[in-house]
Amino acid sequence: MTEPLIVGAMVRTLGAYPSGWRYPGAHADPRTDAAILRRVARLGEDAGLDYLFFGDWLATGPDLEFRDPYLLARIDPVSAVLFLAGITERVGLIATVNSTYADPYAIARATASLDLLSGGRAGINLVTGAEPRAAGNHGRDAHADNTARYDRADEFVQALRLLWESWDDDAWIADADAGVLIDPRGLRAAGLEGTQVRVAGPLNVARPPQAHPPIVHAGTSPRSRALAATEADLALIAGPDLASAVQARTELRALAQASGRDPDDLKVIVPVLPVVAETDAAARAIVDRLLLLVPIDDGSSGHADREAFPPHRSLGAFLDAAGVAPDDPVRAASVDDAVPAAVAARFDEPAARTLELVRVRTGRSPGGESPITWRHLIAAHAVPAAFVVGGPSVIADHFEQWREARAADGFNVLSAFQPAQFEAFTQLAAPELRRRGLLGRTGETLRERLSLGAPRLVHGRVPVG
Repeated sequence: MTEPLIVGAMVRTLGAYPSGWRYPGAHADPRTDAAILRRVARLGEDAGLDYLFFGDWLATGPDLEFRDPYLLARIDPVSAVLFLAGITERVGLIATVNSTYADPYAIARATASLDLLSGGRAGINLVTGAEPRAAGNHGRDAHADNTARYDRADEFVQALRLLWESWDDDAWIADADAGVLIDPRGLRAAGLEGTQVRVAGPLNVARPPQAHPPIVHAGTSPRSRALAATEADLALIAGPDLASAVQARTELRALAQASGRDPDDLKVIVPVLPVVAETDAAARAIVDRLLLLVPIDDGSSGHADREAFPPHRSLGAFLDAAGVAPDDPVRAASVDDAVPAAVAARFDEPAARTLELVRVRTGRSPGGESPITWRHLIAAHAVPAAFVVGGPSVIADHFEQWREARAADGFNVLSAFQPAQFEAFTQLAAPELRRRGLLGRTGETLRERLSLGAPRLVHGRVPVG
């Protein structure tokens, strides 16, 4: 029987779609994130999800309000998983760490502590950073170049593994009668003297239950793909379509095998943004509302006067992309006017594709009883999203299709807004996924649950415990 998919949740408390926080009833205040985190953790664990994943971004600015509002203010991911460790029992907890700026000893200590406190449910997502403003926040004049960042990331992983292996499992004797607490032969220094990372060790935390908490990595550059293939347990890829995901997974597995690894020990995970409701029509209505809530330059909102407002969210920008002539009378239309079918027929291919996506995802059509407006097209063009829209069967069909095509070993589930959309996924889609054998992995530790096998130990000793 085919093993169930890996299904985790990528938690963004303000929602994964930029207008999600505006949806009626959606969470919109990061000062009350604790309540949302508790609810998401409870829902995810009860639904049998394999892990909760927390990304990170080391800076903020007014531009993020329109581009990625969830990045404006957010809980530190290591703090988030430590918070949830005490109120969950089974679900994995993965925190993002930026190896460009983080201290490897502190991170090894925090992740080993999380693994102990959670009973072996810790994971770490290593990133190298892409936000130039992060440099100033860490006392540096400039963000390191790609080569330097990945040189450090390679050594950072080595430091983590050495520090996690500071203690042998049988080093802790605790013989009260003999007065012997430890066997000092089972405690070792890290002694790493790299060009980017130096760490002495040993680590003053007991050996993690998983020995090595699973390592996650994402990226598209050759160095990033090499790091994922040689060191990561989970590789996150963009997977914009089925064919590109199949190709990316095949290439990563080949790289892993070329490095001497069993390619089955590298799990390839893609993101998915399901918009879920009891019926397909109800799900399409949610997408319709989300598009209408995207801030655009409609001539009356005042958004366009703000310095951080994106310049491409206007009727003129969309018509330029659609290949509509500068002197075409349609440029005088209101953004809330219906798109004439005759005009839509003249769109260039990219704009025609946007129109088709809006039609499929909202149920509207040019010239129909529920017409597509210019506002819909402006929003869908300016804020694209790979929505999978529908009731439980539609969502399960998508998961099943990607598994059968070997495009992914699993999915990171995003929710357009919280908590209602995550609740809809866990209570409507998850049971259907479980019924089809697509959800429901088992294992005491996260490593076991992900079917990763024993870790590759630096010192070559198999853990006793």
